[in-house]
Amino acid sequence: MRIKLTINKKKRVYEGAPFKRLIDVLRENYELTGTKEGCGEGECGACTVLVDGDPVNSCLIPVAQMNGRRIETVESLGTPKSLHRLQESFLREGGAQCGICTPGMLMSAWAWISRGGSARPSEIRRALAGNLCRCTGYQHIVNSVIKIIKERKRESRTK
Repeated sequence: MRIKLTINKKKRVYEGAPFKRLIDVLRENYELTGTKEGCGEGECGACTVLVDGDPVNSCLIPVAQMNGRRIETVESLGTPKSLHRLQESFLREGGAQCGICTPGMLMSAWAWISRGGSARPSEIRRALAGNLCRCTGYQHIVNSVIKIIKERKRESRTK
């Protein structure tokens, strides 16, 4: 089966098993290994990517459902030499610890921020509810997101 998709702003054509999981296609076919598999059951959120701007568990989606869709992985945010400011915030605020949940948290947080989500901790927690972290207790992650939302608001007022 021939599936046309856009991954991190690059047009791609996947030819292979239509029921191969999206996470496996990203990691194995396109070497985008930032997306992590945690549970493989859609419970932990470690494999979260954005599909047309919406956070989804890539371990649950067959690639056949991605025809014509736009996919963003954690690699779309930044590189080790040039981190996205959300990634920098996670580092500064202690939102990234062991690293397993971090790519999924970043993508869910970025979806929230990109949509103009508020800096209210309870709303951020709700936006990140599909992502589990066993290290941080979440407050450092929430603080990381709040910091970026507030920075963006300050910048928009000065423009």
